[in-house]
Amino acid sequence: MRYRVLGPVRMTPQTPSAAKPRAVLATLLVQSNTVVSTHTLIDELWGAEPPRTATTTLQVYVSQLRKALLADTGEAADVTGTAQPLLTRPPGYLMQLAPEELDLTVFESLRAEGRAAYGRREYEAASRALSRALGLWTGPALSGLPHGPSLETSAIRLNELRAEVLEQRISADLRLGLHQELVGELMGLAHEHPLRETLHCHLMVALYRSGRQSDALQAYQRARRSLADELAVEPGPVLTRLHERVLASDPSLARHGEPPLRLVPVGGSGDRPAGASGNGSGNGSAGYGRNTRPTVWLPPAAADFTGREDQLAVGERLLAGELPGRNRVLVLSGRAGAGKTALAVRLAHDAAGRFPDGRVMVTLRDADGRAVEPRTAMATLLRRLRGPRATGSDSGPEPLPSSKTELAELLHERTEGREVLIILDDAVSEAQVRPVLSAVPGSTVILTSRQVLGALESARHLTLDVLSTREAEALLMACGGPRMRDDPEAAGEIAQLCGRLPLALRVAAAGLAARPHWTVAGLARRLRDERTRLAALALGDLDVRGTLLTAYRDVDEKARRAFRILALAALPDFAPATGTALLAVDPVEAERITEQLVQAHLLEARRQPGRLAPVRYSFHSLLRPLALEALAEESPQEGPAAVERLCRAFLTLARHADALLAPGRERLTYEAEPPSAISPGEVVGNAPLRWFQEEAASLSEAVRQAHAAGLWSLCCSLASATAGYYEASALWDEWQTTHDLALDAARRSGDAKAEAVIQRSLGDLAWQRHQTSLASDRYRLARQLFTRQGDRVAAGRCLSAEADALLAMGQIARAGHGYARALSVSRLVDDARGSAESLRGLALVAQREGRHEEALARMKECESAARAAGDRRWTEYASRTGSALRIALASGRPAGASSIPLEVRPGVWLFLPSRPARRAA
Repeated sequence: MRYRVLGPVRMTPQTPSAAKPRAVLATLLVQSNTVVSTHTLIDELWGAEPPRTATTTLQVYVSQLRKALLADTGEAADVTGTAQPLLTRPPGYLMQLAPEELDLTVFESLRAEGRAAYGRREYEAASRALSRALGLWTGPALSGLPHGPSLETSAIRLNELRAEVLEQRISADLRLGLHQELVGELMGLAHEHPLRETLHCHLMVALYRSGRQSDALQAYQRARRSLADELAVEPGPVLTRLHERVLASDPSLARHGEPPLRLVPVGGSGDRPAGASGNGSGNGSAGYGRNTRPTVWLPPAAADFTGREDQLAVGERLLAGELPGRNRVLVLSGRAGAGKTALAVRLAHDAAGRFPDGRVMVTLRDADGRAVEPRTAMATLLRRLRGPRATGSDSGPEPLPSSKTELAELLHERTEGREVLIILDDAVSEAQVRPVLSAVPGSTVILTSRQVLGALESARHLTLDVLSTREAEALLMACGGPRMRDDPEAAGEIAQLCGRLPLALRVAAAGLAARPHWTVAGLARRLRDERTRLAALALGDLDVRGTLLTAYRDVDEKARRAFRILALAALPDFAPATGTALLAVDPVEAERITEQLVQAHLLEARRQPGRLAPVRYSFHSLLRPLALEALAEESPQEGPAAVERLCRAFLTLARHADALLAPGRERLTYEAEPPSAISPGEVVGNAPLRWFQEEAASLSEAVRQAHAAGLWSLCCSLASATAGYYEASALWDEWQTTHDLALDAARRSGDAKAEAVIQRSLGDLAWQRHQTSLASDRYRLARQLFTRQGDRVAAGRCLSAEADALLAMGQIARAGHGYARALSVSRLVDDARGSAESLRGLALVAQREGRHEEALARMKECESAARAAGDRRWTEYASRTGSALRIALASGRPAGASSIPLEVRPGVWLFLPSRPARRAA
């Protein structure tokens, strides 16, 4: 092994001598093959007050490590080559190691091997594997360097794992009859760890089996004094019961075949027996105390369980048999980290009086997250339901049948007529649980799963969403202590940034509690950046990213690819057409895949009646960054192509909607085939304004994505296609932002035509904002660019726009001259829409100057030109304005017609002071 953390941190051929580079190395090794954020490393090195040069200094340390890592690969090795294990991966660094290179990885593998062998009662194999695991240790974990918050947490966890493996190895050796050989070792361990009751239990058994009953009793008294002196508590029930058995000379203690010792896996899995002591006696010693109570194999209920009142009420009624029907199966589904297991365990503990024959939980995944076979689940359930062996019995545990059919029959026999509650935790599919449910038809069962499991018959389903805002904040307060309660505003922000997901809330609160130098506001600041949010939600073996990844890995590769690519859609949600474009499939297949992700709780679907797309999809706030990370790591080449497909689809739809909303408006063309799978007529229908309103956020994001990807022409065309909607809806800020990006794109690509169109649109925006001088400059620049391109139609329309600016400044005569020039150009190039614009301007000038009949005539001409151009909006505008003039004239006060408000463009009004009336001669 090249790298060691189970003792002093070391690396071959040479370990860095300076403390901080070694701390960086240790942090990366403990989290090998996982991206460690720059923020985490800085926090580890300098805590709450990093120097201003922290990022640069960290880069220096990383550079030094990279050189040291390649010290034995020869001078020819490139620091960026494949031999370099220390890689840069946003938002930090990744230490990429093979399993055999790191002692910690080998230790965890041997530990799992030993635990599995112990579970199969292969004690010799278990002892051998666990001994090899312990042999890797050379001292306390991560010793020889200062610890920040991350290393301190890791060191505590690893040292506890070492103790747990040691206790299990001793338990296996006791099973093998090596009690005399263990006495000396156990005496030293009990002295070194006086508060670990499991070690005292093992020592008492080893002494008793060696014929030293009085020494065993003295060992108990020493343990009792240590607990009283240090903690002011009495020994736990397991140690106390073992003392009683030694006093009574229980013959079963002298034998080697007592029932298997119940193990409590470190990390709080569902295999913890409810009666296990919480002060160190829960590993490998439960078999020392005889238990005549009902079989109870449950993890402890969360002391700070918060919310879920409605779901608790439904669950309690089902367990009490109060719900209509004969449902005895409750399915709790929801995304990873939603608190399904916590709710199931809470229900089981609360229902103790209703199930006198037992309450048992079985996890349906192995340590690596893989689904266990139904046969394995039934065997585990049978072992947990088996009653205690009578004292003095010569027989060992009853062997279980090997076939699934025989196991089902035996399980049915053991549960028939008994009031038993069974929790099947983390089910993968209906096929996995059906054989188990068929074997226990008379039992009440709580199932938890990330999948909906809708195909299960006669089951009651509850879907756990995220907590409400009130519940999320209450959970943070309960877990985070006084500091969280003292800053409710920051706590509320943290709750939202965690997506109100219970696991994330608990990790955030635990992270704050583990770092007294952090503030609640500081934690909120760390969570704001979506790119580093998941890295901030990790503490020791509590890792939100890892939990969410299990749900991602559960689905097939096609669904995983969709999960990654759909994260490119804009927030807050997206329509089915967006999924079709991103996935490059037909709409039917896109819906099938997205619904698969919804069933796996990797996507959310929201019904929105009355909208063009009645169902829209969205990501949970923690799943989207996970998807983007997975896209960057697993298939980065797919991102740019997907962005281009999405932008092309939005351009096709936006141009179609804009042509309906503002026909004849100047907009850029785009020389590319539109997506064949998307029909603008079906998506937009006859409601272009509604479509723009529903997709406004997505369109703005598409412009930004096109610009970021260097798709200059797409960026300009997209912005141009949205300008009509922004103008009609008075969305000035969105108009400015998208067109600033488009103007930059046009200049970067040297596209003078695109720059002219964008400048003209920005002139319209300035005019709408009453920035008339800026508008006039924009129009003039656009006209010059159009003229250079030989586009006389667009140049003529810019003349009308310049005249509009002059009219807004009160320069009516100059405006009239400009409209006349524009009309000449429009008629020369046969531009009906341009003619309508300039005739409208001449009518407005005539109206302001008191030439009312001329104004009416010009407006009539404008209406005819607009109708010829096929522009209904301008046709209705001209008709509407002409009617207003006629009404004013018919009132008998012609002077009043000069001062009525001007609708200078369709839907745009301009209020000017009336011209003073001439005095009669």
